[in-house]
Amino acid sequence: MPPAQRKPRARTYDPAKVRAAVTAQLQYVREAVAGLSAEQWALPTRLGDWSVRDLVAHIAMCVGAVSHYAEQPAPSVREVALVDWPAATAAHAGTVDENTRALAAQGEPQELLTRAADRLAVTLASTPDDRLLAGRVGAIRLDDFLVTRCIELTVHGDDLAAALGAEIPYDRQALAAATRVLADALAAKAPGGSVEVRIPPFAVVQCAEGPRHTRGTPPNVVETDPLTWIRLATGRMSWADALGAAAVSASGERADLSALLPVLG
Repeated sequence: MPPAQRKPRARTYDPAKVRAAVTAQLQYVREAVAGLSAEQWALPTRLGDWSVRDLVAHIAMCVGAVSHYAEQPAPSVREVALVDWPAATAAHAGTVDENTRALAAQGEPQELLTRAADRLAVTLASTPDDRLLAGRVGAIRLDDFLVTRCIELTVHGDDLAAALGAEIPYDRQALAAATRVLADALAAKAPGGSVEVRIPPFAVVQCAEGPRHTRGTPPNVVETDPLTWIRLATGRMSWADALGAAAVSASGERADLSALLPVLG
């Protein structure tokens, strides 16, 4: 009988670096939308029928959620671990869409971003890392929730760059956190050790049931860059398109992740 599958140790993140990453990536987004014309605010995005205006309002909402939840009574028990957050978001897509549209109708998105950034600075200065927040998907620690903001800001920064046809910088820590959480979410979704997924320089995980690799060159290897991985993991790019563009390499008969993607709801 094969040995029991050992559960990987939960990855940890430096809270101070995460706080700095959220602040830095938010500033990159604010700089990217400064001075947009009316025509640019109305441009379509790859997110259904959302315009750039809707997308930026959504980013403001994602950031503002930190302060919103921190201002509510703290839950007594943690309900959501960081690795579980990506899969838990799918059930709330409809509500998120409604709230985003309502917020976009309330004011100028650039002002919404400024307001969210100002509130965030106050919240981060006064709230400890282990404070529990009554988040949309369940009670979660502030330090974990801030890592999810790295994901939101990185993913939607990429959406914004695609819509505007512009380049938006990526804070290295924010990009690293987004890459690692989404890689760990894949490993949690499909536990096993038959496929090694490499996303240099930030993450290596093993996933999928089957013969476990222990030494030497793994028989099934997937390798890609962080941004391609984030697009695959969030449904922005299909597995077939990534292979066709040579943005991902896959070797071995089990090295096909198409049935496991996306991992973010």
